[in-house]
Amino acid sequence: MQLGVDEAGKGPVLGSMFAAAVRADPERLPADVGDSKDIAPERREELAVEIHDVADAVAVAEIPVERIDADDTDMNALTVAAHVEALSGVAEDGDTGYVDAGDTNAVRFEGNVADGVPADVDLRAEHGADATYPIVGAASIVAKVRRDAHVASLTAEYGDVGSGYPSDPTTREFLRAYVADNDCLPDCARASWQTSQDALAAAEQSSLADF
Repeated sequence: MQLGVDEAGKGPVLGSMFAAAVRADPERLPADVGDSKDIAPERREELAVEIHDVADAVAVAEIPVERIDADDTDMNALTVAAHVEALSGVAEDGDTGYVDAGDTNAVRFEGNVADGVPADVDLRAEHGADATYPIVGAASIVAKVRRDAHVASLTAEYGDVGSGYPSDPTTREFLRAYVADNDCLPDCARASWQTSQDALAAAEQSSLADF
């Protein structure tokens, strides 16, 4: 049986990161699985259901804001942890797995993930694996759908937060307005991100200018 794992939400300033692992016969996966970024949101949701239907097992790990902002870690370590936690929910001895490398050094990432998984599996990490291996594409889709649902829940709570990425003007405006109104960041913001720090600094400058 083959394993695939990928993450979604490593770079946003808002919300959790997710990693998904899929254990399946790749021949049973839908023909159009692939890099989730290249698939329309509606089709991604359909594919996620189809993947769950044909997979032997699917697991998703969530890394919340509190873990991301912790002083004793960094995103490289957390990305490894997310992959390990997801894989640990599906992997069995003897499985072969493919991982979308979350590190500039794919071999290092591969070793770090493999060392953390309790099952005896043969893992290979590659950059762009979600576009190369259907099993990783399946994991990419599951992770992205979970991340999208998470962002939708933030929108339901806070109003339009955009995509959550620092490059998104809607996200930056949400942070600016929230800090201006509340004198603090929302709980969903990654306080350690520069975008969050910039929002706090802008509010402080605006407050000083009022004197």
